[in-house]
Amino acid sequence: MRAAKYILLLSMIGLWSCSVTKHIPAGESLYTGADIKIQTDSTVKVSKIEAKALEGQIEEIIRPKPNSTIFGWPYKVSFYYLFGEPKKEKGFKSFFRKRFGEAPVLANRRAVTTSSAIIANTLQNEGYFRSTATGELIIKGKKARGLYTAYLKPRYTINEVQFTIKDSSIFQKSFRLSERRTLLRENNPYRFEVIKLERERIDQFLKRRGFYFFRPDYLIVKVDTNLSTYKVNMYVDIKPTVNQTSLKQYRINEIYVNTDATDTTNRNYVQQEFMKISDLNRSYKPRVFNDAIGFRSGMIYSSTVHDASLSRLINLRNFKFVRNRFELVPRSDSALIDVHYDMTPLKKKALRSEISGASKSNGLVGFQIGINWSNRNMFRGAEILNIGANIGTDIQVSGRKQTNLNNFRRYKATIDLTFPRFVFPFYRINPARNQALPKTNLNLAYGWLQQRGVAYNDDSTTYAYTQYVLTSIEGSWGYEWRPNPRVLHTLTPLYANVLKPKNISEEFVEMIFNSTNPNDIVRYIEILKNQLILGGQYQITYTPQQTNNKRHFLYMSGGIDVAGNLGSLFAKKGSDETSPKTLFGIAYSQFVRLDGEIRYYYDISPSLRIANRLMVGYGIPYGNSNELPQIKQYFVGGSNSLRGFRARSVGPGAFYADSLTVSIFGYRSFGDIRLEGNTELRYKATDYINLALFVDAGNVWLKKYNPNTSFYDAGAQFGKDFYKQLAVGGGIGLRLDFSYIKLRFDLATPFRKPWLPEGERWVFKDISISRKAWRQENLILNIAVDYPF
Repeated sequence: MRAAKYILLLSMIGLWSCSVTKHIPAGESLYTGADIKIQTDSTVKVSKIEAKALEGQIEEIIRPKPNSTIFGWPYKVSFYYLFGEPKKEKGFKSFFRKRFGEAPVLANRRAVTTSSAIIANTLQNEGYFRSTATGELIIKGKKARGLYTAYLKPRYTINEVQFTIKDSSIFQKSFRLSERRTLLRENNPYRFEVIKLERERIDQFLKRRGFYFFRPDYLIVKVDTNLSTYKVNMYVDIKPTVNQTSLKQYRINEIYVNTDATDTTNRNYVQQEFMKISDLNRSYKPRVFNDAIGFRSGMIYSSTVHDASLSRLINLRNFKFVRNRFELVPRSDSALIDVHYDMTPLKKKALRSEISGASKSNGLVGFQIGINWSNRNMFRGAEILNIGANIGTDIQVSGRKQTNLNNFRRYKATIDLTFPRFVFPFYRINPARNQALPKTNLNLAYGWLQQRGVAYNDDSTTYAYTQYVLTSIEGSWGYEWRPNPRVLHTLTPLYANVLKPKNISEEFVEMIFNSTNPNDIVRYIEILKNQLILGGQYQITYTPQQTNNKRHFLYMSGGIDVAGNLGSLFAKKGSDETSPKTLFGIAYSQFVRLDGEIRYYYDISPSLRIANRLMVGYGIPYGNSNELPQIKQYFVGGSNSLRGFRARSVGPGAFYADSLTVSIFGYRSFGDIRLEGNTELRYKATDYINLALFVDAGNVWLKKYNPNTSFYDAGAQFGKDFYKQLAVGGGIGLRLDFSYIKLRFDLATPFRKPWLPEGERWVFKDISISRKAWRQENLILNIAVDYPF
């Protein structure tokens, strides 16, 4: 039966392809791409990896590019002809053709000849001197395909590299210093692209050392191929036509800062510490610019300081535009330059309202109305104050809806204050060294969350009621800084979170005590507890710079969260030895939580990418806590996690979370340990449409099972057989990528259910898309904004 489906699919694709070719004009052929052959003789040694890389390079330069296809079907051409020829310039047919269609690419013998010449030139640039290339067009019916053959000669390698400037000038010394990190290495293959990169590297090296007016095209690399052993000698030099102005090392003379470039008449520069500032309204304290701008009078110009200063001024988020220019001081034989910064300010205060909707990781769709007032320069130091309030509701829509959970109502008020510096005694940044301005963040928030349910009257009619309310007060003080563009540190020395449940209804209590699961009683006691979390956090994020091979991208993040140690210094002992210690009358949590995440992306082709993510987490409750507080526990499932499962419906371990009748603030499954992996194959079908195939795997576990305090059974504990308890799911995704928003629709189903008996956990054999009951139980449509990772 399945084989018949595949045959039917292939037949349909074949019919679609035929329907496209019938529109091709007589005497023309639809160009479907090209095949590439690498031919060598006994004198040429080319590894399979080198040949594959060369084929990839050749494929990139061949023109024209064929039409986009899915499984060989030129779908964009089908869309182009779908509604026939538009009769009007404006209208649906014309819009559809322009937006989703693509005119057929026709075969062209002249293009084959041109591409053959370009391929031969590429072979020369890769060091295969005296190599040749041919091309021909293979026509079959209404389709044509190019066939290109590259005939390789031996590849030349670098024998010797010499930097040939010989004088005692400062430029010559700096130029020779750059030789130490040259990209032109002996015995490496000759590549013209590496020569261009070397010129840019030397240019950047010199600009970091004061040679502001130098340019990459002032450099020349002479290549001597007059050798019989397939070797080349290289001589790096300066063109003789370069003027002396470009070979001078420049120092900074004066720094001019204009805080309002829109006012071209009233400028009055006043010396303020290290620079001259025109700020007629005294809107900013001088330290704002002293911190952001790294240049000082008398210092040698550096492109590193130049770029960092511009970036820091822009990231103050106080200016709409920042324009930077350098002017040579008009003196004979001058080696001084003035620096000018002209800024266009943003409005200082703003009031913004918004209506938003979002799909959340817990399987709920949320709708929210909010208002936010901001001040971009609160204390004249570019401090940004945001005061916001919002109300919203969350409704569960993905997966099988729970009968005892209708929705949530949310109210929240927030105050956020950001300082563009470290607010710390006796410390100031070195603006010439720090790549980005550090930030100090102060956050305060009050939240009110109401869970509503449905109950039955005596006459079997239903009514909505409040099950319980959770109030929270949060506050934190933290720092962010970047020692370089690749590393971000986030340190929160102090945060506090107080959670207080209240208004627990009689109907909710009755539902718990009528539960057939005794663990629900324990869960009810947990709801009654007030919680105090007092701790600190640290996180480091590392994004390595991409190499010349831009197909690879890596992201790594790790963090630690420690709570309770500060509270223990001031805590009050409990009423007995078994009672927890309290602070302000509330039992405080004590734990350590470690987290790590790695993402790896690889571009198979310009339109095909594989994306991978691995996340691990480990929580250790100790001292005053037997387990992690629930807002700090781990979960899996949902639109950004295991998409084949509802949020927090997996685990811990082999435990079946849906066996619990009652959810605590909407959730059933928690754990102290998390392991999760995700992989996606992403295909860029059009500029706006992306497709994906994905597989997710993971679970959460308890660090230690305690039958007296745990909601779960012994199967929830982490052990040596943890891999047997991994949940696995997968599916297909549709992503609509617009310039202003990315919408994601991921349809997923479970492949492996860890709560089933061993030997029955893989459920491929149970998949039955035609059965409504199976679809309702197993198909999860995740609707979200942006990619999951």
